[in-house]
Amino acid sequence: MSEITYIRGDATVPSVKGVKVIAHVCNDIGGWGKGFVLAISRRWPEPEKSYRAWHRERASNDFGLGAVQFVQVEPYVWVANMVGQRGIRTGSKGVPVRYEAIDAALERLAEKATDLGASVHMPRIGCGLAGGKWSRGEPMITDRLVRRGIAVTVYDHGEGRS
Repeated sequence: MSEITYIRGDATVPSVKGVKVIAHVCNDIGGWGKGFVLAISRRWPEPEKSYRAWHRERASNDFGLGAVQFVQVEPYVWVANMVGQRGIRTGSKGVPVRYEAIDAALERLAEKATDLGASVHMPRIGCGLAGGKWSRGEPMITDRLVRRGIAVTVYDHGEGRS
């Protein structure tokens, strides 16, 4: 069985051939302005616009924890906006990350990646602003994606990340 590939670099610039899905975690309150989403917005305006409209119209769509929105940004590149964190601040209910929601979103991502014949590229989802631990996220990615034969690359940007 293959494993997750780890490289240092920018997940918004995957250097492999074929169809690619760039996956990341969003919050459930419509906020887009810190963390990995800034790198996405520097390259393409569509994922942010789509996410904000999805949130704004949430009364009539599936927006919520565990949902995924797929936005095609180039002929062979998609961005997966995965709703996997409750709010944006650590508070009395703990950190914003919601592992069950990320797991549900990864299941939807696996279906889309399989349909597209795509590889998946991501930062260490749920670990930055969401406050989660990679030791919880990595096994979900292995279970939902790698075990189905989907190639997954995780990108560490910059120096000193654990």
